[in-house]
Amino acid sequence: MLLIQNGYLLDPKSGREGNYDVLTDGEKIVKIGEKLSFPRAGCEIIDAEGLLVAPGLVDVHVHFRDPGFTGKEDIMTGARAAAKGGFTTVVMMANTNPAVDTPKVLQQMLEKGRRTGIHVLACGNVTRGMKGHELAPMKELAGAGAVGFTDDGVPLLEERIVQSAMEEAVKLDMPLSFHEEDPALIENNGINRGRASAHFGIGGSPREAEISLIERDLKLALLTGASVNIQHISTREGVELVRKAKKQGSNIHAEATPHHFTLTEEAVIRYGAMAKMNPPLREEEDRQEIIRGLADGTIDIIATDHAPHTAEEKEKPLTEAPSGIIGLETSLALGITELVDGGYLTLKQLLHRMSTAPAAMYHLDAGYLKEGGPADLVLIDTAAEWIPREYVSKASNTPFTGWKLKGRAVKTICGGRVVWGEEA
Repeated sequence: MLLIQNGYLLDPKSGREGNYDVLTDGEKIVKIGEKLSFPRAGCEIIDAEGLLVAPGLVDVHVHFRDPGFTGKEDIMTGARAAAKGGFTTVVMMANTNPAVDTPKVLQQMLEKGRRTGIHVLACGNVTRGMKGHELAPMKELAGAGAVGFTDDGVPLLEERIVQSAMEEAVKLDMPLSFHEEDPALIENNGINRGRASAHFGIGGSPREAEISLIERDLKLALLTGASVNIQHISTREGVELVRKAKKQGSNIHAEATPHHFTLTEEAVIRYGAMAKMNPPLREEEDRQEIIRGLADGTIDIIATDHAPHTAEEKEKPLTEAPSGIIGLETSLALGITELVDGGYLTLKQLLHRMSTAPAAMYHLDAGYLKEGGPADLVLIDTAAEWIPREYVSKASNTPFTGWKLKGRAVKTICGGRVVWGEEA
């Protein structure tokens, strides 16, 4: 048993908040109340004085590079980075090698995930080999444990395939997540076509590459009734398209990353490949519209798109270096620093976007605090100031190294066990 005393509880799902103790037994919360008494000998006591007690965070967009690219990250190190960041549940993307288009590959990944101490889940691919021409065996993948479907990293270009995938996903009652960039419009991806591309003298990625595919997929989602997630949205026009679509259908979701609500293309000029990602960082007006979308619920999910790369890869010339940054260890702090302290979101809204909403989209039993619910919690020091310098991830490719941030996970508890903190 575990008793968390003297903390300030905040449950974004029910809205419940206040000075409550939490008692867990095994993998479940058995009691939430004021000044709970010591239950019995052998119960571990955690004093959460001055800390926020919240549901374990849920990240539905991570790349753990396993199988195929474990020099960058693997499931064990990725899960450790997640636990440090306050996450108790993560959903791995399927752009691995081999791709997650067979139950065998999926089950091998999930088996590794079960040894990490947190809930490591995975999507299956939408298409075989991520080639975009033939649907993967979605029903078989669902039966093997996939929680959703995506070819993230490779946009789906054939409309008939997208519609067929949506129709199958409706039958399975499972979500689809889409990477929205039309490569036909892009020259040198990862850099916004605008001030940044002009600075480096390259073509870059125009906003139309994202807008065109978002428009197509929202139309198909409304037609089929599919549950879709527009991943890592980067343009103000894309946010507005989602806003309008949500008024017509309830299964539309969108996610924003901490880097897209914090940085603009100016960061690429300053940090080079460390700020190169797909879709790219864009203009200040785009960043502000992403924040507005998070505030009004148009964008209901914050996800890291944790994308580790080796130092050697990121040291290549800008047009050759891979896109993506790590994010699990800095995501919560960026949300508090940029969104809460910036006056855009309340803590309750931030926690909702980082736990309750992503869990709901994937039909996960997570993202809330309730008697009988999962004993997955994070204890947060919302006032702690710190500077990220070292990471438990294998990778360190992020422009946020050396930034002064506020707020951090002090302890992460998953299934009633401390998986990050002094006792972990």
